[in-house]
This record gives sequence, C-alpha cells and structure tokens, in this order.
Amino acid sequence: MDILASLGDGFAVALTWQNLGLALIGCFLGTIIGALPGLGPANGVAILIPLAFTLGLPATPALILLTSVYFGAMYGGRISSILLNIPGDEPAMMTTLDGYPMTQKGQAGEALALSGVASFVGAFFATWGLVFLAPQLVKVALLFGPAEYFALFTLAFATLGGIAARNQAKAVIAAALGLAIAMVGVDHQTGVPRLTFGEIHLYEGIHFLIAIVGLFAISEVFLFLEHPNGSAPGDAKVKLNRLTAPLSMLKETRGSMARGTVIGFLSGVLPGAGASLGSFVAYTVEKRLKDKEGTFGKGDPRGVAAPEAGNNAAAGGSLVPMLALGVPGSGTTAVMLAMLMALNITPGPLLFTQQPEVVWGLIAALFIGNVMLLLLNVPMVGLFVRVLQVPTKYLLPAVAMISFVGIYGLSGSTFDLLVMIIFGVGGYLLRKLDVPLVPVILGILLGNEMEKNLRRALTISDGDLSILWGSPIAITIWTLAILGFVAPLLVGRLLRPKKDATVAP
Repeated sequence: MDILASLGDGFAVALTWQNLGLALIGCFLGTIIGALPGLGPANGVAILIPLAFTLGLPATPALILLTSVYFGAMYGGRISSILLNIPGDEPAMMTTLDGYPMTQKGQAGEALALSGVASFVGAFFATWGLVFLAPQLVKVALLFGPAEYFALFTLAFATLGGIAARNQAKAVIAAALGLAIAMVGVDHQTGVPRLTFGEIHLYEGIHFLIAIVGLFAISEVFLFLEHPNGSAPGDAKVKLNRLTAPLSMLKETRGSMARGTVIGFLSGVLPGAGASLGSFVAYTVEKRLKDKEGTFGKGDPRGVAAPEAGNNAAAGGSLVPMLALGVPGSGTTAVMLAMLMALNITPGPLLFTQQPEVVWGLIAALFIGNVMLLLLNVPMVGLFVRVLQVPTKYLLPAVAMISFVGIYGLSGSTFDLLVMIIFGVGGYLLRKLDVPLVPVILGILLGNEMEKNLRRALTISDGDLSILWGSPIAITIWTLAILGFVAPLLVGRLLRPKKDATVAP
C-alpha cells in the first residue's frame, strides 16, 4: 500500500500543466526522432539535454521531458521499419522482418496500428514492473558497501557487450577509453593533476554532458557531411489504406504481446542488455513457439507484436537498475544518468527516500506518457510519414545549433565548445571503426565513483584486496559479472548465425 500511496503522490506531481505539456512535447519529438533512421533514442535524448538546460527546467520536469523522448523514440522506431524497411534504431530491426512484408501486402496501416498497441502494452506493464520491483531492489541495495558497489560497477561494464554485440573486444576498448577520460582532472584525494597536459581548463575534468553531446550529436553531423547528397529515406511514397488494426488481429497477437512484454522487461532489467536484446529474444521465442506454418518473415502480425512489445518493455525495465542502483540498464539510460548527475541528483537507493517526488513523479509521468503515445501514434501516423520525407540537410543543422547553444549556455566557455567538437570527431572515428559509444559514456559516468569505492574499500581493509569479494553479495555480483562477460561469447555464436540468416533478404 505504501507503494500505491507513493505512486498517488507521483501523479500529483505529474498532473501539472507544465509536466503534462513537457510529456506531450517529449512524446511527439521522441516519435519523430525514433522514426528518422539512424538517430534513435540515445541520440534523441543527448540532443535534447542542452535544450533542457537552456530552458532552465528543474529536475523532475527535465527528467519527464527526456524520458518521454526516450519512450516516444521507442514507439517511433517502428514507423520507418514498417514503411521503408529501414529500422529507425537497432531495437526496431526485428520489426522489419514482418512489418515491411505487411506493407508490401497493403497492410501498412494495420501493421502501424498493431505495433502501436503492442508498444503500449509492453511499456504500460513494464512501468508497473518498475513500480513494484525498483523499491524491492532498493532494500537490497541498502546492504551494499564500497566493495559491493565496486563489484556492481564492474558488472555493468562486464555486461556491456550483450549477446547481440558485434565485437566484445571493441566494447572493452571503449569502456577503457571512457575510464581514462574519467581520470582527467585533479585527483580529489592527492591533489595531483592527471592527464591534464598542463591545460588549466582540464583541472576540473571533462564534463560528461560535453562528452555525450559531442559523441552522439556532433558525430551525427560529421557522418552527414561525409555523404551530404544522400536522398531522404522518405523519398519512397507509402499509401496508407486504414489506420486501425482489426479486432481479430488484436486477439490473435495478444499472447505474443504478453510474452514479448515479460521477455523484454527481464532483458531491460539486466544492466547493459537493453532493448535490442529484448526485441531479438522476443521475436526468436515467438517464432519458435508459433511459426508452425512458416509464416514468420512473410507478414505475420505476431512477428510485429512480439518485438515491439519486447523493446518497449525493455525500455521500462532499463529504468529499474538506473533508479534503484545508479547503474544504467541501456545506452539511453546512461545518457539520462548523466542528466541526473548534472542536476546534482544521485540515482540509487537513497533517491527513493531523499527525493521521492523525482522518482514517483517520473513513474507517474510514464503512465501518462504511454497513454499520450497511444493516442498520438494511431491518428497522427500520416504526419509522421511526412516527417520521414524531410531531407536530412535541413534537420542536422538544427541539431548542431541546439548542441552549441545548449553547451555554451551550460558553461559559458568557448573551451568547452572546442572539447565538444573534439569529442564529435572522436565519436565519428569510433563509429566508422564500429566501436560502440555507450561503453565510453558509461566509463566517463561511472569511472570516478568506481575509483572512489575501490579506494574506500581498500582503506577499510588496510589494503587487503580480499575485501572486494569478502561478502555473499559481492561474490554473487562477481559471479554474475563473469557470466555476463563470458556468456555472450558462447551464446552469441549460437544465436548470431540464426539471426543473420533471418535478417538477410
């Protein structure tokens, strides 16, 4: 009952005109960002962080805006997947397998409506999972000491690759790069400058928001400059006959939605797994259970419902470890973690007791945002289809402008703008080399806290390393970390050939 009372207080926070307006704006912008191929939720949230600071939003409204963008992008990713066979982001890749064949059969409207309902089901029930699971996880987290937190941070890095990772070694290199960047600045314990190269502007370290906006938003601009004359993905004309899914189709797919929701939520709760794994496993399980007649991959509605419920449930599940433990469950929540830290809010077990209005206001806003997204995504599909036809050359200059104005408004330093550009160039090179950016961000975000907890643990034990695995909780986390790092190397070899064979045209 205490949880429901807290949720009621959260609705009192969320049901203000300002927060309702921000949720609506975030849902609308997020859907557009998700529909545009290549941007995705992490880029969308990173692009709008400077805007949130420029507007001077307090913590709760800013978080509501960015989380609405996150969920909206998860909804929107299906639009280009179904209509153009171009995934809006990686989690929406599995939706193309049956979504685009439905479009070819003249069922584009039905596919979009069905995917909207599946997205709502996945996100709605995942939010209930967040309501009941996060407070229980907080009770466990209160037992953590510095050794357990160090092991937990290690678990986050160990599971970054995930089963769907293209190259586990590159994820390790990226995480090491992020940890190195986190070391820049004056050591708070010894007062010794580290990796500053005599530059006084670096004595306070590199602000993680500058790194995030550079790595995501500015690198996107550089990628566009490489191919400035590329055609807009929406050049192909799409005809929508109807914008609703027949009741028989909804009845046929309700089991697929339920299974996809459970699988996606569990995938999201695992640190580092994210929505990509949720949608992939949901589709794979559904195909093995229900594809008795070989209809999957040929426009089967169940092949649309399962991955859409899975990736949106994973989005809700990824908020559980971020809010309860301070460890992001996905790349987008890693970006949101940076936003919280910039607002002097520390996610973790104390957040629920010290700033409950932030947590429960956000959760209540998620329920409201999901309803908004369902209402937006059915009647306004035609508008989103037209947005797909806007040339990229008009969109990315706006992205660059928001990034520069936002970062300058944050610090008022031209040096920070130069650092942002440097990170943009670095992000462009890393993306060209197919090195993931999320481990870099996670290293920058968690590096200092990881170092502090290691030093505290060693101080308590007088330098005895055995304290790092001296409790049952620490041993459990270390075991999960080892399994999380090794399992993708083994399981990925079994799953990836089947995945590649399925995705291939």
